[in-house]
Amino acid sequence: MVSPLRLNLLRIVYFLIFLFTATEFWPRILAQRTPPTLMTGVSWCFFAALTPLTLLAVRHPLKMLPVMFFELFWKSIWFFGIGLPLWISHQVTPDYWETIKATLMGVILCPAVIPWGYVYATWVKGPGERWTRGSGGSPSRAAVLTETR
Repeated sequence: MVSPLRLNLLRIVYFLIFLFTATEFWPRILAQRTPPTLMTGVSWCFFAALTPLTLLAVRHPLKMLPVMFFELFWKSIWFFGIGLPLWISHQVTPDYWETIKATLMGVILCPAVIPWGYVYATWVKGPGERWTRGSGGSPSRAAVLTETR
């Protein structure tokens, strides 16, 4: 069982991600006059797509934990693979410094709010979904109703 405090901490972090993506990327997409570079445009749209997912996660913080995992993984990969080497070699520009601070915040906050006991019990130790319908053909009406709730 995940405590209400942990659920609300998750909600706060999801909402902060929502605010950042909504105010940082959507205005860039909607107000741009000239097309951005290919990868810049891709990254803007990619992060803008997180906006509705993080808002949905405010309502369903446990069901949407993969969004939090994604945040933790991409920020960790960027920080340790790009930001930290630049920092160590004293090649950090002001733009990189802002990204380093933002990703490091995620590398610290995400693991702090993720309910790791729930993650272990649900995704590591718990059963996975079946790969086929099983030997009984189509699922029963009760099974369908249970899965849709």
